[in-house]
Amino acid sequence: MHSTSDSASVYPAHWEADVVLRDGGTARIRPIAPDDAERLVSFYEQVSDESKYYRFFAPYPRLSDRDVHRFTHHDYVDRVGLAATVGGEFIATVRYDRIDERGRPAKEPGADQAEVAFLVQDAHQGRGVASALLEHIAAVARERGIRRFAAEVLPANTKMIKVFTDAGYTQQRTFEDGVVRLEFDLEPTEQSMAVMRGREQRAEARSVQRLLAPGSVAVVGTGRAPGGVGRSVLRNLLDCGYRGRVYAVNHAFPEGGTRLDPEGVPGHRSVAEIPEPVDLAVLAVPAAQVPGVVRDCGEHGVRGLVILSSGYAESGPEGRERQRALLRQARSYGMRLIGPNAFGLINTAPEVRLNASLAPQLPGAGRIGLFTQSGAIGIALLSGLHRRGPGDGSIAGISTFLSAGNRADLSGNDLLQYWYDDPATDVAILYLESIGDPRKFMRLARRTSAVKPVVVAKGARHTGTAPLGHTVPTVRIPDSTVSALMRQAGVIRVDTVTEMADAGLLLASQPLPGGPRVAILGNSEALALLTYDACLTEGLRPLRPHVLAAAATPADFCTALSAALANGLCDAVVVTAIPWVGEAGAASPGEGADLAAALREAASSAAPAKPVTVVHLAMDALADALAAPPPTAAPTAPAQAPQTPPDTPDAARPAPLIPVYPAAERAVRSLAQAVRYAKWRRDATDPGRVPEYEDIDEAAAGEDIDRLLDELAQHADITRSVPLPADDAHALLARYGIPVRPAHPAPDPDAAVRAAARLGYPVALKTTAPHLRHRPDLGGVRLDLPGEAELRRAYAELTDFLGKPEELRPVVQPMVPRGVDTVIRAAIDPAAGAVLSFGLAGAPSQLLGDTAHRLIPATDRDVAEQIRSIRTAPLLFGWRGSQPVDTAALEDLLLRVSRLVDDHPEVVGVDLEPVVVAPHGLAVLDATVRLARPPATTDLGPRRMPAY
Repeated sequence: MHSTSDSASVYPAHWEADVVLRDGGTARIRPIAPDDAERLVSFYEQVSDESKYYRFFAPYPRLSDRDVHRFTHHDYVDRVGLAATVGGEFIATVRYDRIDERGRPAKEPGADQAEVAFLVQDAHQGRGVASALLEHIAAVARERGIRRFAAEVLPANTKMIKVFTDAGYTQQRTFEDGVVRLEFDLEPTEQSMAVMRGREQRAEARSVQRLLAPGSVAVVGTGRAPGGVGRSVLRNLLDCGYRGRVYAVNHAFPEGGTRLDPEGVPGHRSVAEIPEPVDLAVLAVPAAQVPGVVRDCGEHGVRGLVILSSGYAESGPEGRERQRALLRQARSYGMRLIGPNAFGLINTAPEVRLNASLAPQLPGAGRIGLFTQSGAIGIALLSGLHRRGPGDGSIAGISTFLSAGNRADLSGNDLLQYWYDDPATDVAILYLESIGDPRKFMRLARRTSAVKPVVVAKGARHTGTAPLGHTVPTVRIPDSTVSALMRQAGVIRVDTVTEMADAGLLLASQPLPGGPRVAILGNSEALALLTYDACLTEGLRPLRPHVLAAAATPADFCTALSAALANGLCDAVVVTAIPWVGEAGAASPGEGADLAAALREAASSAAPAKPVTVVHLAMDALADALAAPPPTAAPTAPAQAPQTPPDTPDAARPAPLIPVYPAAERAVRSLAQAVRYAKWRRDATDPGRVPEYEDIDEAAAGEDIDRLLDELAQHADITRSVPLPADDAHALLARYGIPVRPAHPAPDPDAAVRAAARLGYPVALKTTAPHLRHRPDLGGVRLDLPGEAELRRAYAELTDFLGKPEELRPVVQPMVPRGVDTVIRAAIDPAAGAVLSFGLAGAPSQLLGDTAHRLIPATDRDVAEQIRSIRTAPLLFGWRGSQPVDTAALEDLLLRVSRLVDDHPEVVGVDLEPVVVAPHGLAVLDATVRLARPPATTDLGPRRMPAY
């Protein structure tokens, strides 16, 4: 038999996971243990005779004591059982038994196949429970050395056959003796990952949709007298015209129910007393009362909770434990949770009209989706957007809003899943103070950015400053790296709340620009020149400004804007406007409305459509007129779909909404963000490829890594990063076609001479002491030593000025062709994933932070952009008449490092410094490799909800 040591037989708690099911509800998946006997029997009694027949191929009305013992006692190696639970009770089970080549229980080591079988309670079939269990049992099997599953299914059991065939694994199907036998490899494939992530997206989007469009809402903690948080939320629900049923709940209401006046809402002492189903409960009660209310909601079948109550993780260690208990309790009933310490959620869709928040007014309906972790920022954003475009169909209207507070459960990742295919949302805006799962966030942001803009402002950017209520893993990579990874994912990152609104308004109302060429026109030369300078600062290519007369009429603006939009050398237009004065010395009446109509007329007639923005000084009437919906616009119709490619003809477009800014810098910054995003969208259609290399020996590298980890484990903690000895590191890199130039120790001058004789002159002499390593500015390097005399002289100078040989640790290396010194690094952050970094070597680059980062695996397009994105990149391409270096060789090296780290998660760090890139070829002069046992789960593992 396979080894079932005491450590292996211990209950594997890391297999426990909460998952979102197809219908948006949640379930907990965990190993089955001996004390589950009663739960198993109760579960089996609720399964139909037909489902039992499909499972056992014969009538099997009840489980014998022997069956119960067999199905609840596992060694967690050769025999494993998992259960999906809701409310602590089983709703489905899956198990595998390791088998040999003949399909019998395995008795010899090395068997890598297992037989798998499912049983799902009839009431929960169709919820995607079996698919989720298959993902988790497959991950468990891979962890235990099983590479292949076999399943026997009756032909009539079409649902279970579909579970297997839809999973995306490589399969074989046979039919014999009236039974369908399916066999499939468990190694994740591109198709199986796509299937898993597609299911994850649909399930998580559905769970958000259930919260945003409930058929009924109960406000728990509604005061008997006007005032208070609960009564305010109830008032907000009713004032916004919510289409569903509303209930007030307060334990102080009289028995038998009451009617709350003047609202006319039915009142009950508890959720349990409400005679109809409740989809969403808003809790505004003290933290001490929340567990009892959550229990009532769970037992009543409530689907989701909005917890406004404070006193959780933001209040300290006791509150953090209270928050974790709250999350466990809510998930045990299959409920999603917003909060605690939340501000609430809003849905402006006309068929919903939900305002389950502390916002006193429902925002206008529009095309912007908004998520914040901070209630204060949520208030500021809603207020700011309302000022810039009140009312349905305005430029600042929103589709959905959610402020999650401590976001113990529902997070920005869930909203990205929902907005990805939400037809009512054209732009996603998120204010984040922490990112609980950065790896997943980057993946979701990249996918969403491919279809609609994602704008992010990140607060608490400095290590250790995340709010106390956010119990999330620490991300050790610097904020500059996070910004670079967001750019790679297509995210538009901004610094302030004002920039969030500025960018969102432009992206929600204008088509994407086709390039960086900007036309500028207006009736003020000074304002036009400010706009021109701002364009240059933002990296745009402004055309010569077209300055109209100070008394230019709306018709003059319309003519000028039409001509600019028709110009094939123009990709976007910035209109600048100042008040004009009539002949009598007074401002012309109605100038704002007239100019707005003229600008809209010109913008709507342009073919192809191009973005237009307006900068004004002291023309509030113009801003109000352009922000308001055109007379013919439907309340929630998109003013201009930002997803539309810029060259799409649109002759019948309605009069567009046009964003207006009080400063040229704000307008141009938003336009520049749109230009960069549009370029990313175009480039994303061809993301490049991860090349294959014939000279990479992945299998041998894997064997080396296993051997080295076993050796390191004898004297080091390999759950943490451990550096390899230099020879082992160089040998591992060589497996991936990365040669490192030899460096021979030189503890004395004679040893240095012998090393040079072996290598051949000229040579380099350098110190490797930690305080001098990679610091040529400190004088620890001597280059181009042509002979023994020069080598001995250099050795004496180093030891005379810098210290004894045992302190300096000098080495001798062969000289390589001169070039540009660079640095390549790859590191794995447990939360953010594997990151590939590149920059030039030396103090100036370090001081400037001039390093480019990309997520691993990097494509050929990624690395080509990476080396060109640093500010010092001109040094690689012939700056000031110097000879360009071999950037193709540099890109190849970056791709090989990326492949090494991607192929072997045990490689948690690679440092190549310096890498000298010459006009022809390059040389790696020093390298460090760090290994560690990889974590049990990664983003490639089965889907699971985060648990902090």
